[in-house]
Amino acid sequence: MRVSGAASGIALAVLATACFATLDSSTKYAGASIPLFMAIWFRYAFQAAASTALILPTRGFAALRTAHPRFQCLRGLLLLLTSVFAFFSLRHMPVGEFTAIVMVTPLAITLLAATVLKERVSGLRWALVAGGFAGTLLVMRPGGQAFQWAMLLPLGLVACNAWFQVLTSRLAQTEDPITMQFYSGWVGTLITSVFLPLVWTPPPHAAVWGALLLMGVMGTAGHLLLTIAYRRAPASTLMPFVYAQIGFAMLGGWLLFDHVPDATAVAGMVTIALCGAAGAWLTVRESRIVVQPAES
Repeated sequence: MRVSGAASGIALAVLATACFATLDSSTKYAGASIPLFMAIWFRYAFQAAASTALILPTRGFAALRTAHPRFQCLRGLLLLLTSVFAFFSLRHMPVGEFTAIVMVTPLAITLLAATVLKERVSGLRWALVAGGFAGTLLVMRPGGQAFQWAMLLPLGLVACNAWFQVLTSRLAQTEDPITMQFYSGWVGTLITSVFLPLVWTPPPHAAVWGALLLMGVMGTAGHLLLTIAYRRAPASTLMPFVYAQIGFAMLGGWLLFDHVPDATAVAGMVTIALCGAAGAWLTVRESRIVVQPAES
């Protein structure tokens, strides 16, 4: 029972990473033809409509009750900021390199725990954080010909995503995943609706409409799958498998944009993945976690 719960959580997390990689690739494609805030609105409007259509007919307004409305709204705002950073980054960066930089988020959470939450962090953990930072430098290569200012944008995403992941992990233990989807979708939709009249441009062809639809489907499915995964297994168990997103992103970049990272960038990606996975393994060893599904 315990093993099956952890295994299903891992499978859901890997599926979520495939959804997120597809979301990033379709975002890059659509963002080349339409304003990014318009694309963001479509992504959140789809999630809001899908979660509402799923909740209200079957469970009524009672399913929207939450014990933490402020945290639900904050989580929605953090997710929106994460999307804004992601959309602007992907306009200027290959999908694989962008994803690799974003994957330092678990290491950023370690830094957050030490500096803000005042938790004790071991020397080995600091070494892994340093290793992840070194891998990021290999991908970005400040001062080199491959470096561009847009490579700094994913670092803003990492900061927002770190707080978003902390909130998601905490709320997922007591809140319904569908309820969480509802609030995050509508917070993003309502905020971006303010800007929509200023940026609206008709999509130029059917492929862009398809990319917008795919963004909505993949964003909604990915976050729902990841939220459910957090209920099946501890975050420390899932984290090593989240790095599968780098592989999916490289595949998407190759198939859609004919981009293959150079050897230095690949070395940085591997370094980030290894340090992040080692950090997750260290969490399990230090806390002696017994893998089991969370209470539903």
